[in-house]
Amino acid sequence: MTVEIHDDRICELGEGPLWHPEREQLFWFDILGKRLMATENGAPQEWRFGRHVSAAGWVDRDRLLIASETGLLVFDRESGAEIPVAAIEADNPVTRSNDGRADPWGGFWIGTMGKNFEPYAGSIWRWYRGRLRRLFDRITVPNAICFSPDRQWAYFTDTWSRRVMRQTLGSDGWPKGDPELFLDLREDALNPDGAVVDAEGCFWVAQWGAARVARYSPDATFLSALEVPAQQASCPAFGGPDLSRLFVTSARTGLKDPGRDDGRTFSAEIGIKGQAEHRVIL
Repeated sequence: MTVEIHDDRICELGEGPLWHPEREQLFWFDILGKRLMATENGAPQEWRFGRHVSAAGWVDRDRLLIASETGLLVFDRESGAEIPVAAIEADNPVTRSNDGRADPWGGFWIGTMGKNFEPYAGSIWRWYRGRLRRLFDRITVPNAICFSPDRQWAYFTDTWSRRVMRQTLGSDGWPKGDPELFLDLREDALNPDGAVVDAEGCFWVAQWGAARVARYSPDATFLSALEVPAQQASCPAFGGPDLSRLFVTSARTGLKDPGRDDGRTFSAEIGIKGQAEHRVIL
């Protein structure tokens, strides 16, 4: 598998890659740069915000549901219009949004965290058909939010814990029972970041500081890893015409001696098909 540079712009904290299935276009964020990014017909695109933005789901061809440091908003990429949907910790200046993803029912899960990594300051929330509910609290760095193709499981992690959890879901996508341990990376000293699940139910997780995205079977057996030329791989996403191309964001923030490609966005044809990103139902 040959890793290519999808986009050579440097992100301080690249995150939230989203392959729009109708547009066949990748969107992603530079959280610290407060910008949404894309390319179209080979030309770079960029939309700047006055606050941190970190993750999105697609609503229709031109609108995205975007998570910002104060809540969820619908963003029109053509007009630039922003319509508030739900406030999330808007009265708490300590936190901002981080990893998030649309679920198979058309809802949206989003994590919050301290802007300065304040311990246990964050939470994971779900917005679904006008209802907003906190699912998990006392989280330091929420990541790896993704869903199994059979709709049975949601995955998430607190990166600082080095443990990935999985949560049984009910028929409407709300958690049922308590989360259980899926993957324990403490012994290997690996830091789970953003993640996605492929069409076979295998779990792909960016491992911050290890310059790779690792694939694990549904029973958490390590299968393979895609090495990327950036120390801090942050989040993968499946895309391309047949969903067999893996895109990977990365970050330059915090590096004392960053390399040329740290902070860039990469892609590789991997021959394994992913799931199409679910549509958010407003």
